[in-house]
Amino acid sequence: MKLEIPSLSENEAFARVVVAAFVSRLDPTLEEISEIKTAVSEAVTNAIIHAYEDRIGLIKIKSYLEGNTLTVEVSDQGVGIENLEQALQPLYTSKPELERSGMGFTIMENFMDELTVRSKPGAGTTVIMSKRLRSKSLDGES
Repeated sequence: MKLEIPSLSENEAFARVVVAAFVSRLDPTLEEISEIKTAVSEAVTNAIIHAYEDRIGLIKIKSYLEGNTLTVEVSDQGVGIENLEQALQPLYTSKPELERSGMGFTIMENFMDELTVRSKPGAGTTVIMSKRLRSKSLDGES
């Protein structure tokens, strides 16, 4: 599944619902759906707030299933992350004036089984998250 949305705050809820609907064919638990939606929300919100600064850009979301594992990629072509190691630390925020908690990556890491963040200053960021669902396995790949 591929989705491209403008980096507007109202699109965060849409993105999380689309990914939840996509994974629903595996009959996930309510807890799994909630965790997936929260992780997607955090990744998309990061792109909205940080990637394009004072302009609207494009956020791309790709989701695919392999067996009972969901992988979600959220990417932008924004400003990128200057110091990725620092950005991944709990409570770190580059926008304290917006009263951000600095817990986005930590939440993604806690709610998903795997988290990979790739970023290059001036070229954008890609967040790749995977979650193995306890629900029934689906054969094939979507």
